[in-house]
Amino acid sequence: MGAGIRKIIAFMHQLAFTQLLNYLFAAPVSALLQAVGIHPAHPDRPINNTFALELLVVLGFIAFFAIVRANLSAEKPGAPQQFAELIHEFIGGQAEQVIGHGYQRFQAFVTCIFLFVLICNLIGLIPGIESPTQSVVVPFGLAVTTFVYYNFHGIREQGIIGYLKHFAGPVWWIAWLLFPIEVISHVARMMSLTIRLWANMFAGDLVTLVFFSLIPVGIPVIFLAMHLGVSIVQAFVFMLLAMIYLGQAVAHEH
Repeated sequence: MGAGIRKIIAFMHQLAFTQLLNYLFAAPVSALLQAVGIHPAHPDRPINNTFALELLVVLGFIAFFAIVRANLSAEKPGAPQQFAELIHEFIGGQAEQVIGHGYQRFQAFVTCIFLFVLICNLIGLIPGIESPTQSVVVPFGLAVTTFVYYNFHGIREQGIIGYLKHFAGPVWWIAWLLFPIEVISHVARMMSLTIRLWANMFAGDLVTLVFFSLIPVGIPVIFLAMHLGVSIVQAFVFMLLAMIYLGQAVAHEH
């Protein structure tokens, strides 16, 4: 009886989109997870709200940019095109200042990072829905992706030997000390990116939820405004740090 009740409660906490995904893909997803050694606690519903919301955000982006691409116009740009151009110019200006020459190669990546984090953060403003970034696996996944991306382009730009010279510092006789410190520092960037985003969004969602439960009218609007501000700032900071790491990785010593 207890197990049945828990299943019903868990099912009720699932969003409609999550329930649909589990209805359509629960069997293959569970089989895939088990094939790689992961055993979901609920094989009949391995997809959770966090993943479902992430997927919904990605599908939304694909649909939005498909619409923009299909309706491009130099004479009469529509509202979606104008919004896309505004985002492109804003992020392009930031990337030019931070990354410098050749920033155009990385603009698509940092734009996706910014928009994805921003929308995932803002989802938490919807009553009854938690921000995907409140789940630590989402910021960690973004941090790992950023880490792999900037290191890949650093090696691609300078070669593995040239790139590793950045870790050794400018003075050869203390390279043995600086190299491991720099390696640890770079790896720690993943933890820093993860904790910064996750902790801020978790705290913001928690405070908003507490005040909504205590005072459902009036005061919570202030915390919703704060959540909005934190969401925008954290998306910008995550993007800015990704740009800084990219700029450092592809920079040549003079």
